Amino acid sequence: MKPEKLIELCKKKTVWIQTHNFPDPDAISSAFGLQKLLEHFGIASRICHEGQIDKLSSVKMLSLCGIEMHSYDEIESQMNADDMIVLVDCQKNNGNTTDFVGDELAAIDHHPTVVKIDYEYSDLRITGACASIIAEYYKTLNVKPDVKVATALMYGLRMDTLQLSRGVTEFDLDMLSFLFHYSDKELLNELETNNMEFTDLRAYGEAIENARVFGKVCLSFLDFFCPDALVAALSDFFLALAEAEVVIIFAKRDTGYKFSFRSERSDVNAGVLAGEILEGWGNGGGHATMAGGFVEERNIPGDRMYLFDTVQEKTINLIEAKYPQIL
Repeated sequence: MKPEKLIELCKKKTVWIQTHNFPDPDAISSAFGLQKLLEHFGIASRICHEGQIDKLSSVKMLSLCGIEMHSYDEIESQMNADDMIVLVDCQKNNGNTTDFVGDELAAIDHHPTVVKIDYEYSDLRITGACASIIAEYYKTLNVKPDVKVATALMYGLRMDTLQLSRGVTEFDLDMLSFLFHYSDKELLNELETNNMEFTDLRAYGEAIENARVFGKVCLSFLDFFCPDALVAALSDFFLALAEAEVVIIFAKRDTGYKFSFRSERSDVNAGVLAGEILEGWGNGGGHATMAGGFVEERNIPGDRMYLFDTVQEKTINLIEAKYPQIL
């Protein structure tokens, strides 16, 4: 899909750029990059999201790059049904994307499609990061990204590919090379350092204490509220273990449980596994190497005191039936 069509579609409209509910650096940088690209063509837009920005790296990024984002609570009364929404790093009807007032006319995303939607403009392709797609728009349209945009996109790309070690494609590397020439290396270094807080240590401690390993599967649980981004970081942490090739972690929420899945095996798709394990309880999905899901508390069967055992039993039974090679 040519980005010129998106530019034309946005003209003479009130434009909102919506990320998924808990925006990470890739989502934030992609939305910021698109906002500045539209601005180059005289199109004003605002970035919005649902949920919390709860990861230190994301908060730092907003501050250091001068990015302004609005929670849905702030702007709901300002949105109209005929306003145009451009979904970035997400798609409509995904579990982590709230349906806002407005018309989702466009979607730019690098995740697999769960529910097919007929957008007026769609750029949906499997890449390591959504930031790469936005970077390509600058290159295609011959627009030089300013230094903060280039640095933010480069950071988002590196973060979502786990420093080019997860899901990275040749396309991502080409876009990284393109962004490199316009980025601020000192700003990038500041973004990439000191991204853990002292309070995060409690989560690491409990996750380590609760970790159980079955064959090549690592399972752990946090019995207290933990930000989505930290749950994801813990998944990556456990995947670094020599004994773990598949990781499943879940953490308590106010209304249920957030799940995170990781796989470094070609024969175990994390997105598929998430859907299979959470089927009948909640919803889950994502990439082949990384996925997530959510289960409302009322849908968890059995005694909550034995929740970890309940999840473990279902997980092991399913893996024994479908993926016995990893036990």
